[in-house]
Amino acid sequence: MELELSGKVALVTGGSKGIGKAVARELALEGVDVALCSRSRHDLEAAAKDVAAATGRRIISVVGDTTDKASVARVVQETVETLGRLDILVNNAATPGGLIRGALAEADEEALLADIDTKVVGYFRCAKAAAPHMQAKKWGRIINIGGLSGRRSAAISGLRNAAIVHLTKSLADQLGSEGITSNLIHPGTTWTERSHAMYEAQAQQQGTTVEAIESRVAQNNAIKRIVDAREIGHIAAFLCSPKAGAITGVAIDASGGSIPVVFQ
Repeated sequence: MELELSGKVALVTGGSKGIGKAVARELALEGVDVALCSRSRHDLEAAAKDVAAATGRRIISVVGDTTDKASVARVVQETVETLGRLDILVNNAATPGGLIRGALAEADEEALLADIDTKVVGYFRCAKAAAPHMQAKKWGRIINIGGLSGRRSAAISGLRNAAIVHLTKSLADQLGSEGITSNLIHPGTTWTERSHAMYEAQAQQQGTTVEAIESRVAQNNAIKRIVDAREIGHIAAFLCSPKAGAITGVAIDASGGSIPVVFQ
């Protein structure tokens, strides 16, 4: 399917690795020029080179911190000045899994606030800075990357993912009349470039094989395999396309069916 994205420009936060990098790659394969943003210059520049080599598109690296309003403004400005426009924002910058995963007794208030500042308020800061460039052209796409902990009651850090469901719908309602859609993707366990080392460490601790660990993890969803980060990229690319203009304000479970609940 031709997604009609050639010539568009995207900003992807948390773009130096993992899902952010995978989404950037898929957008670039559809003809999008991309600004990758993260706090680590070394990883960011390496990712930009990788994506550019694989896609042939203009891929720039912009170091920035989404917990800082001035930094976000500078990242957006540099993206527009270098690539000429800004059509797509992919909010992905966050600590994987969150900072609070244990019991209430051990939960730290400052860590929770840091989680919220990065993922909830950080997404808000980026959307607020990017939206005027989309409004000027009466077209835009905002993709928020969440997490299924927002639909579970285990990790306290999951509340950040529940909060961005509300943010996503609020952005959709406020910006929809100006041709801008806002959607949320909830990944579950996802295979990225960091997964093998993680499963290898678990295998060594448990005295088993990487293949056994992967097979056990894969049993936690309906498709019985670990979703690849590229598949999250495919979903994001479609949602960014003009063909998805009727979809806005929704949260999509992209976990391979890992929660046995019916959502209506």
